[in-house]
Amino acid sequence: MSHPAPLVAIPVGVVVERRKAESAWIDHVWRPVAVLGGVPDAAPWTVLEGGDDCATFYAGSASVGLYRSDTAGYRDNLASGAPALWVALRPTGVEPPYEVFAVTADPSEGEAMTETGSDMVEPVAMPDSIQETLAAFVAEHHVERAFFKRQRDRTDPDAMARRGPRSEDDE
Repeated sequence: MSHPAPLVAIPVGVVVERRKAESAWIDHVWRPVAVLGGVPDAAPWTVLEGGDDCATFYAGSASVGLYRSDTAGYRDNLASGAPALWVALRPTGVEPPYEVFAVTADPSEGEAMTETGSDMVEPVAMPDSIQETLAAFVAEHHVERAFFKRQRDRTDPDAMARRGPRSEDDE
C-alpha cells in the first residue's frame, strides 16, 4: 500500500543526546532532544557538543509531511500550548546506533509510531518557523467536519423469537 505524497514537505534536522547510563546492562542512553528548522550542512552523526558523560549529535535529516486529512491533529497540536514534533529513531544494530526513521507533527501518527515497540519515539519542541508553516497550512486547508454519531439498527423482536420444528408446508 503506497502512501500519498504530502502537500507540503518541511525539511528538518534531528539532534539526539547520548548520556552515560547508571545501569549495569547498558553504557549510554540515547534520546531525541531537538528538531532544527532546515537541514544543516553537517554530516549525519556529527558531534555538536559534549564529552564522555553527555554529548549531542546531529543525527540526520527528515521531512515533515503535511497532509490535508490531518489538519485537525495539527490544529490541536498547535493549540496545546506546547506544540511538538514526534521523532522516531530506529535501531541499526551497528554504529551509529540509530537512524532517523520519521518526524511528524500529527499527534495521532506520533502515537501510532510507538506501536512497533522497537523504535524510539519522543516528542520534542516544535521550532517557531515550523509552527508558522503549520499554522498557515491549517488555515488554508482545514475543513471543519461535524461529528456524526452512528446509531445502531433497532432489532426486530420477531426475528429473535424461537421457532418450532419445520414442516413440509413451510417450504
